[in-house]
Amino acid sequence: MSFQFPPEVSSRICNHMNEDHADAVLLYAQAFGSLANATAAEMVSIDAQGMNLDAQMNGEVVPVRIQFDHVLADAEDAHQTLIAMVKHVRAKTK
Repeated sequence: MSFQFPPEVSSRICNHMNEDHADAVLLYAQAFGSLANATAAEMVSIDAQGMNLDAQMNGEVVPVRIQFDHVLADAEDAHQTLIAMVKHVRAKTK
């Protein structure tokens, strides 16, 4: 059985990402959600398999599900995975 985030952990991660790393959340939507024209994004929830975002495109909210490349083991794995995803995108755009 895989680890499941309690709702308060999902909320804490989402709040942190939206408040402190909005640029990274937008990168997730653009690069991993195939929404290159997104202008903003908000992390709505996260679980062991992926994250749900609401992206802004052409003045509309577009929900997007991004699957992780592995099932997360715990909240620390989520932290490391989110960092690795941003680094991956930034390395490709240099």
